[in-house]
Amino acid sequence: MLNQLVLIGRITHEPEAVILEDGKKVLRFQLAVQRGFKNYDGEYDTDFIQVTAWEGLATIVESFVKKGVMLAVKARIQTWQYQVTDDKKISMLEVIAEKITYLSTSKAKLEEEIK
Repeated sequence: MLNQLVLIGRITHEPEAVILEDGKKVLRFQLAVQRGFKNYDGEYDTDFIQVTAWEGLATIVESFVKKGVMLAVKARIQTWQYQVTDDKKISMLEVIAEKITYLSTSKAKLEEEIK
């Protein structure tokens, strides 16, 4: 069995880690991932995918990743179920980062280097 996901995209916001009550560090960031095909209008659509990083990986992302940086994220998908009422459950998917590779600097830094 295999639960592996690879995403390549740009960070949409400055990431900020949070320390939970149990002392663990968690960081959630959003990746803008362009689809590999054009839509009916001849343009590429973009998906905005929420990614969660824990502990050491969260520290690295918080320290070195800025908005606009392109990343490759190797991750797994985790499912959660929440009991809303006695007869209703909500199922959710969460993308948990396992490895992150930096593919470029931020767009702003690239533009600055070109000038």
